[in-house]
Amino acid sequence: MNPAVQWMTLLYMMLAGTAMGFTYDSYRVLSLKLHFPRWLNGTLDLLYWVWAALLTFRMLYAGNQGQLRFYVFVGLFLGVWFYFLLFSVTVQRFVVMLIQSVQYLGKLLWKVIGVLIGVPLLWLWRLLVGTLRLLWRIILFILKLLLRLTKPLWWLPVKWISPYWAKLRQSAWTARLTAALNRIKKR
Repeated sequence: MNPAVQWMTLLYMMLAGTAMGFTYDSYRVLSLKLHFPRWLNGTLDLLYWVWAALLTFRMLYAGNQGQLRFYVFVGLFLGVWFYFLLFSVTVQRFVVMLIQSVQYLGKLLWKVIGVLIGVPLLWLWRLLVGTLRLLWRIILFILKLLLRLTKPLWWLPVKWISPYWAKLRQSAWTARLTAALNRIKKR
C-alpha cells in the first residue's frame, strides 16, 4: 500500500472521528434539553454506535478497501480529539440555539394558527350558542303566552271532570278492564 493511500485513509478516519464527535455532542445536548425518557436514551445510544460503526467502516472502505491498520485508530482518535478541542463548545451552543429557535417558531406558529383559525371558530360557536338561546327564549315566551291565553279553555273542563275522575278510577269495572288489558299485554 503506497503512502498516498495511507494518508488519505488517515484523513478519512479523522473526518469520521470529527463526524462522530459532532453527532455525539448534538445527541447529548438534544437528550438533555428535550428530556428523553430513560428507555429511549438506551435505544438512541445503541443507534448512535451503530451509525458510528457504519460510518467508520464506510470511510475505511473508501480509503483503503477496508484494511484495518494502526493509523486508522490514530486517525479516529485525532479526529475526535480535534473536534472536542476546537468545535465542541461552538456546536453545543449552536444546537441549543437551534432548539430554542425551533421552540420559538413552534410557539409562534401555534399562536398564528390560534388567531387565524381558533378565534373565528370561537366567534362562530358563540354566535351559534347565542342564536340558539335566543330562539329557545322566544319559544318559551310563545308557549307561556299560549298557555295563559288558553287557560280558560282547558282549566274549566279539568275542574268539572276531576271529581268524577277519582270515582271512575275506583269503580269495579275499570279494575276488571285494566286486568284484562294487562293479560293481553303479557301475551
